[in-house]
Amino acid sequence: MRKQAAIRQADVLGVLRLSEAPMTAYQILGQLQKDEPDIAPPTVYRALTALTDQGRAHKLESLKAFVPCRCDHEKSLPVLTICDDCGLVEEHDGGSLMPKLASLIADSNFVPTQHIFELHGHCSTCAA
Repeated sequence: MRKQAAIRQADVLGVLRLSEAPMTAYQILGQLQKDEPDIAPPTVYRALTALTDQGRAHKLESLKAFVPCRCDHEKSLPVLTICDDCGLVEEHDGGSLMPKLASLIADSNFVPTQHIFELHGHCSTCAA
């Protein structure tokens, strides 16, 4: 069963990498069902959870959609810019923001377990 889970993760990641836009779990499911009609939603959700936990995909909370990770964020901060017109998502390394953020929350004793920033606006093409 562990081998099947790994295959599903690879399949889900492959679908995400081929897409130019963020995808919801059900859009991913629809793509996968073209080849394997018996795939059920929980399979896709489990794979997406594993991929986001591993840092291989990002969940865009504001869109309830997913994109593949395109940078190495092992000790960094993913900053995702999302075009509200065309849907383009670009990933940036916000590592230089980490010390400032740590300083900002230092007095509250808050311990973050996840950090990702989403910025909505217009890409250079749509803004022109």
